[in-house]
Amino acid sequence: CTTSCPVFWADEQYFGPQRTLRDALPDPTAWAGRITLAMLEVMTGVRPAPQVLRWTSPEVYAVVARRSALVARRAAEGRAPRTRPRLHVVRVRVCEPADGVAEAAVVVRDGPRVRAVALRLVGQDGKWRVSALQVG
Repeated sequence: CTTSCPVFWADEQYFGPQRTLRDALPDPTAWAGRITLAMLEVMTGVRPAPQVLRWTSPEVYAVVARRSALVARRAAEGRAPRTRPRLHVVRVRVCEPADGVAEAAVVVRDGPRVRAVALRLVGQDGKWRVSALQVG
């Protein structure tokens, strides 16, 4: 190929993650509740971390996987409880500040405790992907 030939195979515009608009995505409310439960189960050691890899950004996955590893280490040392109360989603509230972006506030019952989880979802490659996570 000569120098005038474009280099398409290395261009992120063609082969990198593609933005997805809201019309091509599932309901963010139901999806936010399910992915929140999955990530909390990873963070408490109930579920293996790679199960949420494809649904999270690299930064969010690193935080979730690190927390999972910490729980596994505590369990190996005998410092973690053997059984965990089942997590239940109490409420999900979603707002969509832009096309293909959703922000969710999820209230989760964790045994006798109630936790708040905030997450930002972005449409990418035809699915919602968690790009930010805050667990309270």
